[in-house]
Amino acid sequence: MIRIQGVNKHFGDFHALKDINLEVPRGQVIVVLGPSGSGKSTLCRTINRLETIDTGVIEIDGKKLPEEGKELAKLRSDVGMVFQQFNLFPHLTIRDNVTLGPTKVRKAKKADAAKRANELLTRVGIGNQADKYPAQLSGGQQQRVAIARALAMDPKVMLFDEPTSALDPEMVGEVLDVMTELAASGMTMIVVTHEMGFARKVADRIIFMADGEVVEDTDPESFFTNPQSDRAKDFLGKILH
Repeated sequence: MIRIQGVNKHFGDFHALKDINLEVPRGQVIVVLGPSGSGKSTLCRTINRLETIDTGVIEIDGKKLPEEGKELAKLRSDVGMVFQQFNLFPHLTIRDNVTLGPTKVRKAKKADAAKRANELLTRVGIGNQADKYPAQLSGGQQQRVAIARALAMDPKVMLFDEPTSALDPEMVGEVLDVMTELAASGMTMIVVTHEMGFARKVADRIIFMADGEVVEDTDPESFFTNPQSDRAKDFLGKILH
């Protein structure tokens, strides 16, 4: 579903991604772990071209990611993204936030989009909040709206860039529950997170990054019980103790 080959990315003199090679089969859940500044979020943002790349190829479902223009917009709509900040439109109701993409980009009929929005909001546990505005919801509820909004585009892939890091601790669980349910439904997911319990329980694969490189690529059990690299051992030592 996602193929990344020889991808490099610089920010000025800083080499943020170093020759990244990664393949993600359909339906697989990958959790990307690593210390701050290791390139996790940059990797996530290159997959739908929010960040350009210097060299290499990224393909989504067999199609190369275009540089710009209509083709990029079309392919980008196949890749749902959920950020740390919820990025909801404050002047639109929750329902209208979710229907905006399908009506504008997918050219869905308003009634169909509204019906689908109601279904998705119910699925993420906030069907009764559809007529409210973002400011009237908690952070956890807003992040669940952001997930529903991404799902409304019927994406082939979902990217999550530290989706719980801006939330109060008591709200983290409700967002992770929605993501766990989504993973169980067969969605292809790449999740950048510091939530180790989620990583251990839900991931099919752990990608551990350090200094812009993929250092380990393995299953959760192997990573958490027997990390191979000193960087991963050091990271887990700090996180788990």
